[in-house]
Amino acid sequence: MKFFPAFALGLSSLLAAAHAEPVAAQITQVAGLAANAARVAAANKAAGISRIDPTFWWVGMKNPKLQLLVHGPGIGASQVSLNYAGVTLEGTQKLDNPNYLVINLNVSAATKPGKLALTFSGPKKTTYQYELRARSTDKNRVQGINSSDFIYFLMPDRFSNGDPKNDVVKGTRVNHIARDSMYARHGGDLKGIENHFDYLKSMGVTAIWPTPVVENDMPKASYHGYALTDYYAVDPRYGSNEEYVQFVQHAHQQGLKVIHDVVLNHMGSYNYLQLDPPTKDWVHQWPTFTRSNYNSQALNDPYRAQYDSKLYNDGWFDTTMPDLNQSNPLVANYIIQNFIWWIEYTGLDGYRIDTYPYSDTKFLMDWNTALLNEYPQLHMFGEAWVGSTAQQAFFARNIFQPVNGYKSNLPGVLDFQSNAAIQDALRKENPNVSRLYDALQGDWMYEDATRNVVFMDNHDMSRIYSVIGEDLDRLKMGFAWLLTTRGIPQLYYGTEILMKNFSNPDGLVRADFPGGFSGDKSNKFTAAGRNAQENEAFTYVSKLGTYRKSHPVLQTGKLMQFIPNDGVYTYFRYNDQGQTVMVMMNSNKQEKTIDGARFAERTNGFTSAQEVVTGATVSSLKSFKIPGQTAWVLELHK
Repeated sequence: MKFFPAFALGLSSLLAAAHAEPVAAQITQVAGLAANAARVAAANKAAGISRIDPTFWWVGMKNPKLQLLVHGPGIGASQVSLNYAGVTLEGTQKLDNPNYLVINLNVSAATKPGKLALTFSGPKKTTYQYELRARSTDKNRVQGINSSDFIYFLMPDRFSNGDPKNDVVKGTRVNHIARDSMYARHGGDLKGIENHFDYLKSMGVTAIWPTPVVENDMPKASYHGYALTDYYAVDPRYGSNEEYVQFVQHAHQQGLKVIHDVVLNHMGSYNYLQLDPPTKDWVHQWPTFTRSNYNSQALNDPYRAQYDSKLYNDGWFDTTMPDLNQSNPLVANYIIQNFIWWIEYTGLDGYRIDTYPYSDTKFLMDWNTALLNEYPQLHMFGEAWVGSTAQQAFFARNIFQPVNGYKSNLPGVLDFQSNAAIQDALRKENPNVSRLYDALQGDWMYEDATRNVVFMDNHDMSRIYSVIGEDLDRLKMGFAWLLTTRGIPQLYYGTEILMKNFSNPDGLVRADFPGGFSGDKSNKFTAAGRNAQENEAFTYVSKLGTYRKSHPVLQTGKLMQFIPNDGVYTYFRYNDQGQTVMVMMNSNKQEKTIDGARFAERTNGFTSAQEVVTGATVSSLKSFKIPGQTAWVLELHK
């Protein structure tokens, strides 16, 4: 999510694991569940209950506790009873709002799947059929994300329209598409992404990260997804819940993982939990509207003022994004259960967490613990757009002692420090490759920096091709760094075909992918639709991305970097199997001659090398003449 200028303090100026069931059987199973859910929903609506969250649950969860939030007119006055083997009613809780009731259940390990009849005795006796499902038995279903992956980050609304029938959904607050407006919906959807799985795989991509796919029924700029209005529903303009389950299944069958983008800190102002709040303190309250100060420094400042940290955590991100009060146990539990629900329901592989530091620190630790207890293989990485490596490492698993009572247990973060460094290194005037060395020098602070996600640009910042003056040679240097440095590489959609613009406003860097929509003048998903430069960029990414995919040394190999000298940055990836890749980046405009003796501790035993992308042979490692504005990715040979 976009951060305000005040928050930029200190930053640079700006089929892998196929399921046993065949596809047809899985789709039939999902369709059957959908039909059954529709029947249950109709019966429950007749009972006078608007909804219960979670919408259904599973037996056999490691945590037997289940807390239901019931919503319906005057439901808070009801008494609840049940009779279901293995399920114990541990009590109910009335809230400030009489339209809500909390039910606390214990679902023992011996409980069988089925329909749990919840009887509500009040002015009108009603029974609600709550579904308890069987957990998936596929241990490889949630695969996790790691440094062997290559992530493609996209905005579903702007990538491709695969199903025009869901472009306009009756009853939504924005029920039209307008591709000539950067704030309107454009019609992209899940089917559009799926239609281009082969395109992604041709670049060596192994994981897809869409911006949030949950419902965002806001009246303006709802396309980005970061102001959710229903925690338990996919936005119908992307597809249905069942279609999202199928999307994840199909991705897995194609050897692609799926990352689910989530927002913990806030929700959209048209969320039913804001329109009819369960409690007065469901969101943070202020005498008058109060924004966050967008500055996380007070969180780990030993001399901090409580005023500053409270304003950061409890202030609202924006007028349309109510700030959730995660210190309220009901709120915390609601969010934790929701994101366990999405994992078990879909089999997704990882979470990217928007505006991670803005949430309550105790809640963050509880959230991570609860999810990883159920799904140890799950990967999570947070957006911590901060001003230093130390500040960034504070929000990931690190070597720090607890600071102000907080000890992060988040596996990884988006690496904004290396992002700022690569942008500095690729500048057309006065490039500074030393920033790349410095960005990694601080990795000693992390428990494991290879869990961090590295990137050159994203939906909140100017596109890298524009930042570096539309210089293809320098962009290829960036691609080389992205796909060979430590961590998990992430490519923003369209960078591989030279999409450009500055984020003034953000919509300019969130343009439609050419060829993804009916009537587009060109189709850049194909070589025929791209011009010569675009094909050169795409081919470079494709060759290096597929090389990375088949060479573990670039995925899990150790890294050794040498202090940059005369504008040239050199580093090595190597492993115990004797594989070594040498990367040399010359940021100068002119050719440089490099004495290879300096790198002897990594090149000893090797006599020659082959450049991975071009196939050119380097016959001697004693001296190198590397052209200006060039990166070499050299596989060393004995």
